[in-house]
Amino acid sequence: MPLRRFAPDDYDTLLAAKVAHFREEFAAFDLPEPHVAPSAPRHYRLRAEFQIIRHEGKVAYAMFNPDNTRQAVPMATFPVASDTICAMMPRLQAELQASDLLKDFLFRVDFLSTLSGDLLVTLVYKRPLRPLWEEAARGLAERLGIQLIGRSRGQKVVLGRDWVEEAFELEGRALRYKQIEGGFTQPNGEVNRQMLAWACARAQEIAPAGESDLLELYCGNGNFTIALAPHYSRVLATEMSKTSVYAALDNLAANQVSNVQMLRLSSEEFTEAYVQGKEFTRLAGIDLKSYRFSTVFVDPPRAGLDDGTLELVRGFDNILYISCNPETLKANVAALHNTHRIAAAAAFDQFPYTDHLECGLLLSRR
Repeated sequence: MPLRRFAPDDYDTLLAAKVAHFREEFAAFDLPEPHVAPSAPRHYRLRAEFQIIRHEGKVAYAMFNPDNTRQAVPMATFPVASDTICAMMPRLQAELQASDLLKDFLFRVDFLSTLSGDLLVTLVYKRPLRPLWEEAARGLAERLGIQLIGRSRGQKVVLGRDWVEEAFELEGRALRYKQIEGGFTQPNGEVNRQMLAWACARAQEIAPAGESDLLELYCGNGNFTIALAPHYSRVLATEMSKTSVYAALDNLAANQVSNVQMLRLSSEEFTEAYVQGKEFTRLAGIDLKSYRFSTVFVDPPRAGLDDGTLELVRGFDNILYISCNPETLKANVAALHNTHRIAAAAAFDQFPYTDHLECGLLLSRR
């Protein structure tokens, strides 16, 4: 939905207010002065979803009014979206307007882009896709130079590939990531790169020269895994989503990372295996006791760490915690406060002009 407020000239002031609130909320835990990772004030978002409506007789992009979710607001432009998305929006709109095959029964358009300029567009329809649609869509993809997917209920037609490739430099390394349509990816690419750099700096402080091992829970497509792997002797990474696991394995291979063992386990299942000795067929051949963990890295969903996972991470000397929800982070920090102190903190502005603030903490054993 559209932002309630988009004010690039006020960006620094708005970010300062969010960081001040972060400091205030965590003051009781002796929060160190946080590192602040700002966003670009414009063109920072790498993905966007639009409803398609008819406005003044033409195809138009729209988002729902945040104060009235039944009201679709036409969007002639979307300046928070990446330059790649913004440049493609009018070109795609003109193509759709000129083709009944492409615009009829179309109700949503999704864009997924990367810092490196790759772009995938998904067209979502209310009716099944026919061979004539596929022919028209293939021509559209070729003319625009994009990856294209058509979707309707129970149907997915991929013209090209169903993923984009991200590529950027970090710590002198050229990193590459496959990001699959419909899978989770970080929406603000530049801030994500700053998150990775901050996490790597903390890892270097904890265990220089790869002298210990890392446990990572909720690893997703390997976003942090690949960045952190060189700082450790071995990495054991867990993820429950099959799609994310497959993407992570592809990303590990693409980046020639060979010291990571992937497990398709939830954090609860891993806790049962590591703490209680429960056996899982997906752990066959893996000796958990052979790992010399100095650190556990967690980037959980908004609900934060469950009670069992909290007890698991309490057993580690260092907890690197990336949170998308300061409220659940605060509750988790409170639960760990008697054993761990906050050694470093960071504020990552993934979502400018909103109240949302991504946070990073390094919790070290007292």
